Amino acid sequence: MAERLLDIENLRVEYHTDDGVVTAVENLNLYLEKGQTLGLVGETGAGKTTTALSVMRLVPDPPGRIISGSIRFHGEDLLTKRVDEIKKIRGNKISMIFQDPMTSLNPVLTVGFQIEEAVMLHQGLDHRGAKKRAGEMLELVGIPAGREGDYPHEFSGGMRQRVGIAMALSCNPELLIADEPTTALDVTIQAQVLELMKKLREQFSTSMLLITHDLGVVAEVCDHVAIMYAGTIVEHADVETLFTNPRHPYTRGLFGSIPSLDEDVPRLRPIKGLMPDPTDLPTGCKFHPRCPMAKEICAERVPVDVEIAAGHRVNCMMYEGLVPGYEE
Repeated sequence: MAERLLDIENLRVEYHTDDGVVTAVENLNLYLEKGQTLGLVGETGAGKTTTALSVMRLVPDPPGRIISGSIRFHGEDLLTKRVDEIKKIRGNKISMIFQDPMTSLNPVLTVGFQIEEAVMLHQGLDHRGAKKRAGEMLELVGIPAGREGDYPHEFSGGMRQRVGIAMALSCNPELLIADEPTTALDVTIQAQVLELMKKLREQFSTSMLLITHDLGVVAEVCDHVAIMYAGTIVEHADVETLFTNPRHPYTRGLFGSIPSLDEDVPRLRPIKGLMPDPTDLPTGCKFHPRCPMAKEICAERVPVDVEIAAGHRVNCMMYEGLVPGYEE
């Protein structure tokens, strides 16, 4: 059995706003094995970014607050560490590529200096050594080292994201969190950035948590995938199993919403309804108002994770034997 690098158990994160308490993440269980890439998939507002920020201990407080649970990295709970301890881990052992490269880079500092700063802080290099390292990292992501004196606004969106990747990998982290790193890019540049991330992950032996809403990206990059809905993981499996044998009604709904070259169907089958209001979540199973398989008990009781096969977990009443299953 592979070593678990990251293990999240029963995580709950809330945001206290003027409109009430928003439960962004609730009873979340997730793990990532060393050397693997895990895709975290879900709609906008599902809680994917909040999960990533929780791992980095960057949930804004106020209004956000980690209420309960544990986040173990190499067996040590990150939520119990002091601020000075977490600063030594953040950007060094765990790095993050943010969704919008323009807002994640400081506009008044050169890209070279921003990479050098992280290297000097965590690797103990002097200015000359850090400058050399910054140039090497830029070259590694396809940017000439001579551009290290340029500012973020002098780069295109794809180039800025490459700078973000160079900065995240500059300290050779064990865990890389990528929060929808290709969302702001056009399709051609998306493919280039994804290919670059795959190559560098193998080169640096880095584990990766890839946050996305694109199942095509998951199929291309990931080893395992976790499907997230309304702050909870509803299905977790390896990529091949999930794509060939999805079991949760929500996962099936996602695949039914995607055009397929292999099936001749007159219409797509979108999931009915909308994501629930996070300030007023449904009782019981959060998906039951939209679920074609839902029964009365689904509104009354929260389902639990059930392992239906080795490494394949589903959070649904059907697999507890409380609701009739699929007829197949």
